[in-house]
Amino acid sequence: MRALLERAAAAVELRKFMGVLAIWVITLFYVLFQGGKTSFMLFIMVSVLILYLFIGGLEGVRRAKGIRSFSSEQDKPDLLHAGGHLRVKLEVTVPGFLPLPYVVVREILKRHNGESWVFEESLIPNMGGRGELMFQTPALERGRYAFESTDILSEDIFGLMEHKGSFKAEGQFRVMPRAVVVPRWQLYERKARLSGPQVSLLQSRRETTQINGVRDYVYGDRLTRIHWNATAKTGEWKSKEFEHESVPRTILVLDGSSSGYYNAAQFELAVSITASLLGFGVRERIGIGLCCLDKHSKVFSPAEGNAERQKMIQYLIDINAEGRGSLITRLEKVERMLPKGAYFVLISPQSGREVLDTLRWADSRGMTPSHVHVLHSSGKYRAAEWHSILHSHGVTGYSISALQELPAALGGDSAR
Repeated sequence: MRALLERAAAAVELRKFMGVLAIWVITLFYVLFQGGKTSFMLFIMVSVLILYLFIGGLEGVRRAKGIRSFSSEQDKPDLLHAGGHLRVKLEVTVPGFLPLPYVVVREILKRHNGESWVFEESLIPNMGGRGELMFQTPALERGRYAFESTDILSEDIFGLMEHKGSFKAEGQFRVMPRAVVVPRWQLYERKARLSGPQVSLLQSRRETTQINGVRDYVYGDRLTRIHWNATAKTGEWKSKEFEHESVPRTILVLDGSSSGYYNAAQFELAVSITASLLGFGVRERIGIGLCCLDKHSKVFSPAEGNAERQKMIQYLIDINAEGRGSLITRLEKVERMLPKGAYFVLISPQSGREVLDTLRWADSRGMTPSHVHVLHSSGKYRAAEWHSILHSHGVTGYSISALQELPAALGGDSAR
């Protein structure tokens, strides 16, 4: 469609130019056959007009350049969270000495799944041919965004011809999925039945000898724990961070089946639940990994560090629920990468026989299965009925219809 419109506009401009050229030929013949000052002056004026149009077509917006910058309320404007807005500033420079009454700037913002937004605004360049355009994007959802080539259009001072140019001003940014803070998760507390009242499992965790990163020195750290290389490089005391062994590792399995979700909003909820649980693992220093059953199955091994979590979040930015086939078939392809003895948390909108078979499959591989049911009103089972079925099979289940329900549901503070 856009190509057809551009060809139609080009045809109109060509007809305008041929019309002006025809007038010039007529004035030329008028000079040659009529003579006199009037015909000569008319010929000169038409010639100057054509020269002006010709120079304006070679220079001006056809050689325009621009620089783009972003700003937002966050520290990193190129890494937003879903629902946020981004302020865009475009500095345009139009070279040349001919005056321009105004220019029209057209921007196209594209999301990784093909969605696009068009921003069009006019500005008046100053005497140096410079202008500044500022606008704000609408509330953006999770994804990777990029600005395409910027189109810039102008007309001559007589409004006879329209000139068009384009330039590429780099502009890419990412929008992270929504996430909420999960203060506690009963899945882990059930395994922490120490003497007396139930206490947090995190207090009883033992460290292994496996180094998992570097952290700031804490008063009381032993000399053997100090990371001397990092201390020498940074000039500040650094200590080694070790992995913990008392909490079983967890693998989050995100169902990316194209046929499983009622609409895009339901899939966004599933992604946001996954991102929130990854954040819980980092805050509580629990090894949580990720398995995405999307168009291509991808597994991230459980880890406690924020760097590993960021890799998982970056992967969540681009997925689109394009998976095909049964869950078990796709899990079997990556079975060797799933940790033995881990918590197997399936995040899926599906319920019924396929989900039960998947949870039994995980149990037969030595993992402890549970199900986070991403609810929708058209689901096959109601939440209570589905939980009864899971309970009869000894499986923990959570039903989530909105992201705000997640902390209470996982903490056991609401009916599931």
